[in-house]
Amino acid sequence: MRVKRVFLIVLDSCGVGQAPDAEAFGDRNCNTLKRISASPRFRADNMKKMGLGNIEGCDYIGVVPDPSAAVGRLKERSAGKDTTTGHWEMAGLISNKPMPTFPEGFPKTVIKAFEKAVGRGTLCNRPYSGTDVIRDFGREHIETGKLIVYTSADSVFQIAAHENVVPVEQLYEYCRAARKILTGPYAVGRVIARPFVGTWPDFTRTAKRHDFSLTPPEPTMLDAIKDAGRTVYAIGKIQDIFAGRGISSYVYTQSNADGMRRTLEAQDMDFEGLCFTNLVDMDSKFGHRQDVDGYANAFAEFDCWLPGFVERMRKDDILMITADHGCDPGDDSTDHTREYVPWVVYGDGINPVGLGTGDTFADIAATVTDCLGVPFSCAGRSRRAEIERK
Repeated sequence: MRVKRVFLIVLDSCGVGQAPDAEAFGDRNCNTLKRISASPRFRADNMKKMGLGNIEGCDYIGVVPDPSAAVGRLKERSAGKDTTTGHWEMAGLISNKPMPTFPEGFPKTVIKAFEKAVGRGTLCNRPYSGTDVIRDFGREHIETGKLIVYTSADSVFQIAAHENVVPVEQLYEYCRAARKILTGPYAVGRVIARPFVGTWPDFTRTAKRHDFSLTPPEPTMLDAIKDAGRTVYAIGKIQDIFAGRGISSYVYTQSNADGMRRTLEAQDMDFEGLCFTNLVDMDSKFGHRQDVDGYANAFAEFDCWLPGFVERMRKDDILMITADHGCDPGDDSTDHTREYVPWVVYGDGINPVGLGTGDTFADIAATVTDCLGVPFSCAGRSRRAEIERK
């Protein structure tokens, strides 16, 4: 099987059932895909044909006798359930030590250092919903110019500011300053710029969010592919998640629709390597906001888009669809959930076999690099021999 291009699409937070160690991460009775499948707005006709319902624990979608793709689920080995650890693991890097979280807010020494660096005071400094925090602190922020600093259950330092008070590029500079401060025991996975607009109480966050991540401490499959002279094209927040490491070129997106459009455009590009797309709306707009119907609709939109992508695939292309964690929109928390993730592998050269349950997301990295003929060693196991059509 000669593979020229792999298109890896991450349905951000679309977990497929509670992982065995979920309770250690504070999760119970979580199953993102099953939760949204009960919504009247849910559709999965095309994913069902590929074999989504054939994945262990997903028979509520509907089992098909002749799936068109190889399907399975993967278990996370890293000590986390967030965007950074999930993406890094699927790229071959296991995070054995959890990234620090701050359920009581950041220490005064950190906040004082940040305030000195940017020349502004701060508000909040505790875990908060992103939409609630601008509602509760937005007016004071506008009146005083103080920055809204908050966190969540994830390893994040988030800075919210109204675009009329702090221009977006200035907000990015503040985030870069925070990134330099947040090292050692305070080395959060991401510093996130959260610009918003509007008037109280109708503030809205804009699509100009920007993440400033830690640099992966070891090479990932992206480095291996790029070092082998191939292309790594990042769509959405992939550039931020890997701090630009191992990426040849990238484009940011405004929404899932924009991300899907950009991925279609990538099919017309003559490259050899990996196109890595993150579709973030399911997580940021619906999972964290406990919007089951909105999440279901976003999944349905992807499912509707899928046949158009498949029709344009070349004989030496592979499509992989997965997720980075869960974010059950119907449980008792707005946080991410520790779940298995789906793994769907489709292409002309793919044998539609059942892949069972993999021990790590890193099976993706091992398989992608093996299919591309790129040397790379990681904790994952390549499944190429199983999925290759004889």
